[in-house]
Amino acid sequence: MNKLTDNDTQALNRLNMQAEPKYLAACVQAAPVAFDLQKTLEKTQDLSADAARQGAKLVLFPEAFVSAYPRGANFGATIGARTAEGREMFRRYHASSIDVPGPAVEVLASIAKQNSIHLVIGVIERDGGTLYCTVLTFAPDGRFLGKHRKLMPTGSERLVWGFGDGSTLPVYDTEIGKLGSVICWENYMPMMRAAMYAQRIQIYCAPTADGRPTWAPSMQHIALEGRCFVLSSNQFCRRSDYPVDYPSDLPMEADAIVSRGGSCIVDPLGNILAGPLWDQEGIITAEIDVAQVTRALYDFDPVGHYSRPDVFSLNVDKNEKRAVNSVVAGID
Repeated sequence: MNKLTDNDTQALNRLNMQAEPKYLAACVQAAPVAFDLQKTLEKTQDLSADAARQGAKLVLFPEAFVSAYPRGANFGATIGARTAEGREMFRRYHASSIDVPGPAVEVLASIAKQNSIHLVIGVIERDGGTLYCTVLTFAPDGRFLGKHRKLMPTGSERLVWGFGDGSTLPVYDTEIGKLGSVICWENYMPMMRAAMYAQRIQIYCAPTADGRPTWAPSMQHIALEGRCFVLSSNQFCRRSDYPVDYPSDLPMEADAIVSRGGSCIVDPLGNILAGPLWDQEGIITAEIDVAQVTRALYDFDPVGHYSRPDVFSLNVDKNEKRAVNSVVAGID
C-alpha cells in the first residue's frame, strides 16, 4: 500500500478543519438613537459587547439600525406636491446615513474585531442623493465582507429608499457557515428566497421592521422551506426613541410603544429556539449547530432533490445596474 504524501496529509487536515461548527448566535432587539449617527454607533458598540460577553459569535442587529427607521414619517409628500419641511426632513435623514465604504463602516469593522464577532447590521446607506436600506456583514477580524441592498422597499419606504439590484445578493462562506441576509418583506418574495437557497445559505439573517404576530410563523416557514437557521431582529422602540421635534403620525406620549419587536431564532426544521421577544429591549441567543442543516436536507432540498428544474427555472441577473456607464474607446 502506498503511503500518504505530505499533500495528502495536508488535504486530510483541511477536511478535519471543515467540521460543521457549533456556536452561540444573538439577535439584538433595541432602538438606535434616531438620526444621531455617533450615538447610534456608540450604542452598537455597547450592545455588541453585551452579546459577546454572553458568548455570541454571530450578532444580528435590526433593519435600518444605523441610524433610523423613519416610522410614521411622510416626508411632506402628497401626490403632486412636496413641502419644504419634508425636504428638510430628508436632508436630516441623509445626514445621519452612512457612506459604504466610509468612516462609519470603519467603526463597525472595529466593533466586530474588538468583540471577535461576525456582525450583521442594518444601515441606511447613502450614494449621492439616493438612500438605500442595506445590510453590512463583518468578520471577527474586522474584515468588511460586503453588503446587501434591499431589492424592494415596501410601500412608502419607496419615497426615501432606492431599489437594490442583483449585484448585492451575497452568501458568504464563513467559519460559522454560509451566511446571508434578506431584509424584511423581501422575505415574502419567493424568487428572492430561491436565489438564496441556491447559494446554499445555512445562516439566513432576516433583519426587519415588521412587528406583527404573523412574522414569526413566516420565519418558521422560511427555515423549513430553505432548511436553514433563520435569525430575525426587529427594533423595540418607544416614541421617546425619536426626537421630540420628529414630524410623524406616531403617538406623542413618550412611553408609547411604536415597534413591539418580535425577534426570534428558528432551526432548520422550523422549531423556535429563542423568542419571539415582545415589548422590551433585549438580546436573545441560541446555539447554532450547522450539522442540523444537513440533517434537515435529508428529506427536502428545495434546490436539489426536491426541485423540478424540468418544470420550474429561475434566472438571477447579478449584474450591477448603473444609470451612466462610461465607455473608453480603444486607441489604434
